[in-house]
Amino acid sequence: MSRTGGSRGGGSSTGGSRAGERRTSGSRTGGSRTSGPARAGQYLALLAYLVFLAFPFLWLISTSFKPARELGSLHPTWIPEDPTLANYRQAFDEQPLLEAAGNSLVAAVSAALVAVVVATPMAYVMARHRTLLARAATGWVVVSQAFPFVLVIIPLFLVLKNLHLINSLPGLIMVYVVWALPFALWMLVGYVRAVPTELEEAAAVDGASRLRTLVSVTAPLLAPGIVATALFAFITAWNEFFFALVLLKTPEKQTLPVVLTHFIGAEGAADLGPLAAAAFLATLPSLVVFAVIQKRITGGMLAGAVKS
Repeated sequence: MSRTGGSRGGGSSTGGSRAGERRTSGSRTGGSRTSGPARAGQYLALLAYLVFLAFPFLWLISTSFKPARELGSLHPTWIPEDPTLANYRQAFDEQPLLEAAGNSLVAAVSAALVAVVVATPMAYVMARHRTLLARAATGWVVVSQAFPFVLVIIPLFLVLKNLHLINSLPGLIMVYVVWALPFALWMLVGYVRAVPTELEEAAAVDGASRLRTLVSVTAPLLAPGIVATALFAFITAWNEFFFALVLLKTPEKQTLPVVLTHFIGAEGAADLGPLAAAAFLATLPSLVVFAVIQKRITGGMLAGAVKS
């Protein structure tokens, strides 16, 4: 009887294990069924987002190659039926695009380099010395990003006027540096905090000074973050319009975003073909720079997201 009962008990346990396996497999199957639609929805949302981002750029390229007859058509097409380069020739003939692009390049590169050079040691101090003053400075950095351009343009204009820097690229570069510093600090503080302090302590034991440690130990590890910060500062200065419009009056010193407005007439009528061609050329430097250092930017963002 005991053997029989034991065999029956074993059978029930076997049946229970099989039922548990069925439930487990069923739950796994159900989980895969539920994850399939969710994954498809994620891919669909990502595709919709990519289309949303790519549509203006693709339409800009298409418009830049369309002749005037197709631009005035009531039935616009994606692909130009009779593509032409006349819009690009007209854009270069009507406005000094190369000179304006040179001004924008000088202002953007200078502002990005100066902002990174100034922000790196400041971010190091704010990240390593978490005092009340450092916390107040961090809070001020975050709050300053909410200031609108109109609120600060009058004080900046008066300061630059007293320094005799109105209508000059150095004055515009100074404004871009001041405007890019809070964002650069905010980014670099996270990257500095991701660097282990043990490395700096080891350098101090070896006799390295604080400056030597920053240059030889911390700075190489911050290279991805520095590159990412410099790129964002460059793109911000390259695309900036309001400060350049107010501070630069001479046509020979105006930047590319300001020159693009010259394709719009006094009554608001835009010369779409040349405007699209010039706008497409204005977006190329940012795209090229981003494509060249994309891997380094990704590494810098991931490094800044990791906290020690």
